[in-house]
Amino acid sequence: MNYKMIGKFIGKILLVEAVFMLPAYAISLYYHEEAAVRALLITMVITLLAGGVMVAMTRGTRKGFHAKEGLVCVGLSWIVLALFGALPFFFSGAIPHYVDALFEIVSGFTTTGASILPEVELMPYGLLYWRSFSHWLGGMGVLVFLLAVSSGDERSKGFTMHILRAESPGPQVGKLVPRMRQTAEILYVLYIILTVLNVIFLLCGDMPLFDSVCTAFGTAGTGGFGIKNDSMAGYSPYLQNVCTVFMLLFGVNFTCYYMLLIQQVKSVFRDEELRLYIGVVAGSTALIAFNLRGYYGTLGETVRHAAFQVASVITTTGFATTDFDLWPSFSKGILLCLMLLGACAGSTGGGFKCGRALLVLKGLRRSVRQIVHPGKVEVVRVNGRAVDEKVLQNTNAYLAAYALIIVGSFFLVSLDEFSITTNLTAVLTCFNNVGPGFEQVGPTCNFGGFSVFSKLVLILDMLAGRLEIFPILILFSKTTWKK
Repeated sequence: MNYKMIGKFIGKILLVEAVFMLPAYAISLYYHEEAAVRALLITMVITLLAGGVMVAMTRGTRKGFHAKEGLVCVGLSWIVLALFGALPFFFSGAIPHYVDALFEIVSGFTTTGASILPEVELMPYGLLYWRSFSHWLGGMGVLVFLLAVSSGDERSKGFTMHILRAESPGPQVGKLVPRMRQTAEILYVLYIILTVLNVIFLLCGDMPLFDSVCTAFGTAGTGGFGIKNDSMAGYSPYLQNVCTVFMLLFGVNFTCYYMLLIQQVKSVFRDEELRLYIGVVAGSTALIAFNLRGYYGTLGETVRHAAFQVASVITTTGFATTDFDLWPSFSKGILLCLMLLGACAGSTGGGFKCGRALLVLKGLRRSVRQIVHPGKVEVVRVNGRAVDEKVLQNTNAYLAAYALIIVGSFFLVSLDEFSITTNLTAVLTCFNNVGPGFEQVGPTCNFGGFSVFSKLVLILDMLAGRLEIFPILILFSKTTWKK
């Protein structure tokens, strides 16, 4: 295990995190929020010192960096990022208990959107910005950002592919261009362009600049932290529709946008995962709108709420325009299935991913056919290309780990003796990085009622869900730390 290289990378992550706190600090200064200013300044100093010491102690490290180090580096980096990122909430007194502050910032970085705050509008503007910006930073991945801005000498270390694979969502990660650093740059440029477009469209609907930026951060990262107690319910239908469109756009594999840029339009429309994603969204919206007939004043309002919640849940954003916990069981059942499915691989969305679901379905179909025709040899194909058997094996292993973690977490959280629906949806929304669930963790409630132990379980679920399980799971394996 190359501990020095891991320490060097974590040190750089802390330095980046401290720099990213500067806008929040400036906003707090502008609004004369003394407690927030003091908390952010202290946190930046501590973070810079910790990061600087780690980088200085690991200077000149040039040993190899392999897949195991990549997974460990990603897992530890996100944990350290959260431990320091929670300090402004704690030091300012906005969230008096550190575990609650940790829950809030982990929910932010993992783009979950689950909150322990009963009155979010009471939080200082600077901390609201930091809370929302954590979505944007965690959406594409802070380590991917570091790769995008890394210097030329870092590219020769041979660790870029291991880092990108460990942090990026989906069953398999490839390069858009031959060099991994350029791939990271392309991803972040596309991410920034879409975010800026989102802000512009929100401003055109007369949303205040601060609200527009924070909402765009939550939409881009598919996180869902609202800066209003009613999430998006108080905004105009135009603004809600803008969020619906951009939530769906950020749920698409970013490779599709790159293919459009290089004029490979046909390959985008032939993408099976994209077609599955669009089909599920359209079908779910139609079914829920039909089931909700009579709940709202007009058909347009019904379709608007149905489309918004479908987009919010399948992309694991977590915004809300209405209390969908009051919807009929059929509609809530559809939303529950969408929580599990999630968005496309290679997007900022969470969940199991449409790409994995496609592989599981195709693998199941092949198994059924082989039972009927034992001698038949069949290859699983996606978009006309044969899928490596190793990818299928990894997908099946991921599915097994996915189910076991959900079941285990559900039993642990059930010690708090909330209802089964509350406990199950709390685990599902945290592990799939969705945000709101049903009943006592519904869109009008929060996670503050859970015990410290349950919050820690849900924190691990959020991290495991965002990092695709294995970077967190490997930290608890004895073989990881053996020489």
